[in-house]
Formats: sequence, structure tokens, C-alpha cells
Amino acid sequence: MEIAAERIERLHELAREATAEREFDRAREYVRLARRIAERNRTGLPRTFRRYTCDDCDAYLRPGVNARVRLRPGRVVVRCDCGATKRYPHD
Repeated sequence: MEIAAERIERLHELAREATAEREFDRAREYVRLARRIAERNRTGLPRTFRRYTCDDCDAYLRPGVNARVRLRPGRVVVRCDCGATKRYPHD
């Protein structure tokens, strides 16, 4: 299990770097691979990973680049370029 968590964390870093370099397809592959590893090992994805990825198109979300972030009373609303919306409470 520990190896899977390390691999997921490394893929999270790689997806973040690929998105920063505007290589969205490569970042999407990293996200898909991390999700597959989590499924295979029956572990959950870390909260930061879940909040920075789109469930619909598997894109790694980067505010201002391919995601729109808005603060509403009591929650954060994140909208991906594909149109998917995620809402979660303020931490």
C-alpha cells in the first residue's frame, strides 16, 4: 500500500508540472494512471489530488489556466473547461 501511495504522489507532482508546461494531454494521462493505481490497490486518492482533478475529463485543474474558482458563502466552486463543476466546503 505504501508503494501505491508514493506512486500516486509522484504522479500528482508530474501532472502539476505537465499542466504548468501547458501539456494537458500528458497531465491527463498521469491523472488516469494515478486513479488506476488507486483502484487496483483499493486505496483512496489524497484530498489534494481529488480537488485538483476533474472527474469528467481527468484534467489536472490549474486555476486561471483551465479551471475557474469562485468562492460562495460556505463553499468553493471549481469549474473545469469541459463544463464540469465541483463544490466543496471551505477548509
